[in-house]
Amino acid sequence: MTTPFEKVELRTERLLLRPARPGDEPDLFAMFSDPAVMRYWSSTAWTGIEQAHEYIARDSKVLAAGESLCLGIERMEDSRLIGTCTLFRISEQCRRAEVGYALGSGAWGRGYMHEALLALLEYGFSELGLNRIEADIDPRNEGSARSVERLGFKKEGHLRERWIVNGEVSDSAMYGLLRSEWPPRK
Repeated sequence: MTTPFEKVELRTERLLLRPARPGDEPDLFAMFSDPAVMRYWSSTAWTGIEQAHEYIARDSKVLAAGESLCLGIERMEDSRLIGTCTLFRISEQCRRAEVGYALGSGAWGRGYMHEALLALLEYGFSELGLNRIEADIDPRNEGSARSVERLGFKKEGHLRERWIVNGEVSDSAMYGLLRSEWPPRK
């Protein structure tokens, strides 16, 4: 399973999921500096464009090493990067990974993340041979919880006071999706 991911591209009807690249910095910064996007994130909002440069450099390294599959979500109609989705903490032995994602607030409510995650999860189960994919969500983020539940994830636990970001303590809702439960039933 440990294989370089830097050439992975996934296409959907409206989206191209591809590694972030130089030139994406303004879109990445707009997204990760937005307090609405970062409200339930496990880190603080970005404060400078250099963080976008560091993000692209870091993702390039983990993609090349096959450690994480980090993809930007490009809207094909205008070639804008509107979000990110990642399979990380990939365990070859356990055939397990975690999923993470973010979507710019200007793209909310249009089904983009559902479309992107369908493609990412399919790749994880079919191409990577994963048996289980997990999601860690702030329980206050009802939209994110609905998104993973719509994809077939089951809530499996609640971890109290797991994160502290900017002095704010928050819990984690833990979700899991098994290969045997995929694809989601409509």
